[in-house]
Amino acid sequence: MDLTELVYTVTRGYPPDERFGLAFHTRKTAVAVPSNLAEGTRRRTAGYLARVIDALAEHAELETQIILGERLRYLDSKQMKKFEQLSGSVGRLMHGLERSLDARLLQNR
Repeated sequence: MDLTELVYTVTRGYPPDERFGLAFHTRKTAVAVPSNLAEGTRRRTAGYLARVIDALAEHAELETQIILGERLRYLDSKQMKKFEQLSGSVGRLMHGLERSLDARLLQNR
């Protein structure tokens, strides 16, 4: 959720013509990361794992969109550094969750 909030803050500074372009898509992708994780908690292990994998895919997409925003000079170096730190943490946590759910599935076979 912190990463999603940061993305909303950062994209407020995008140019007005990006309102329905990159800013919209970046925000939508940022919301998809915690949304997939939340949905997964309501499923059995295999379904949860599938949602974690979806969240990881959205996370990769989000990082790509933010890098594009930086390349277009919509983000400054301070914003980018904060994003990289938080995004890295989120990615590591999700990969750990993925490994844990994988192990649980293997254990239950």
